[in-house]
Amino acid sequence: METVTPFKEIIDAIKASGGDAFKYCYQCGMCDTVCPWNRVGSFSMRKLVREATFGLTEIESEDIWRCTTCGKCPQVCPRGVKQIESGIALRRIATEYDVFPKSVEPIRVIAANLRAEGNPFGEDRAKRTKWAEGLDVKQFAEGMEFLYSPGCYLSYDPRAKKIARATVEILNRAGVQFGILGPQESCCGESIRKTGDEALFKSLARQNIAALVERGVRKILVSSPHCYHTYTHEYPEFMVHFEVVHISQLLHTLLAEGRLQLKTEYAKTVTYHDPCYLGRHNGVYDEPREALKKVPGLQLNEMAESRKDSFCCGGGGGRIWMETAKAERFSDVRLGQAIGVGAQVLVTACPYCITNFEDSRLNVKNGETIEVKDITEVIREAL
Repeated sequence: METVTPFKEIIDAIKASGGDAFKYCYQCGMCDTVCPWNRVGSFSMRKLVREATFGLTEIESEDIWRCTTCGKCPQVCPRGVKQIESGIALRRIATEYDVFPKSVEPIRVIAANLRAEGNPFGEDRAKRTKWAEGLDVKQFAEGMEFLYSPGCYLSYDPRAKKIARATVEILNRAGVQFGILGPQESCCGESIRKTGDEALFKSLARQNIAALVERGVRKILVSSPHCYHTYTHEYPEFMVHFEVVHISQLLHTLLAEGRLQLKTEYAKTVTYHDPCYLGRHNGVYDEPREALKKVPGLQLNEMAESRKDSFCCGGGGGRIWMETAKAERFSDVRLGQAIGVGAQVLVTACPYCITNFEDSRLNVKNGETIEVKDITEVIREAL
């Protein structure tokens, strides 16, 4: 039996999240026309808004968990309805009631891992720097230009570790002074906040802020757009402000200044996928493309859905940790688009995108014909 949450509790949660703009919705349905869910299955943000407006949301429903917070619907909404904020508010209610549909149950495990070890994988905190073995990576000390925060995926996931290693090789080649926190670094908390666990997010944020402030960190270099978004827009809620740089931005700067020299030909046709949290949410479109254009021999072909219209990989909003049926995976659609423009390599700049696209290579027709690379891996090969 599905639980219908009392009207007042839903409205109060939405108001507290800054999503009181729900009441402005006049059901035009523009949100549904751009939602990636409607390319693979069924989901209606318009319906969810309508139900929440009248306090009729069923918190056991899969619907409140489907949104990937990709940011496409706010772009086209004519009334300024805060769909993302309001949707997360509904998840907070479900989290407080401990009500999770089957596909969302892994979030319980993720939350427990974050509390125990500071990372969603539940891996030993002391092993957070194993990815850096054999590389010249130092602990951050005051006076270094950057604190490099690889994030959880690059610290523990076998595929993503290659991205962290490529990043360090580039930084060392360019003479960038940087260090890491290692075991003192915890997850930034972005995904768990999007799933509604506000208390756990705040706990993780405070741990990180204490470690950063204590060491005198001013500039943070990140590989994950989700970390970028959180450090830039959400940590200031705790009265701290860091200068945050995504690796794609730094690559562009290093190449423009001549601190990196690309001399090895990379004679491949490439297409670039804009991650939602780097592109739509933070407006970083040009720097990664300009960096790729500096690679000798590389041909850049754009997909029709690019830049602000980029098609979501499906990993945002905490969904990277949830179960998604094979027939409903956004990344399959996107990989097909990349193959369709003749790309030999699909390049992106987000570990969630990398993970989903690598999985899709096994599901999509001719998926084995295309490589999936992080932008740092391409630049490293061209050095």
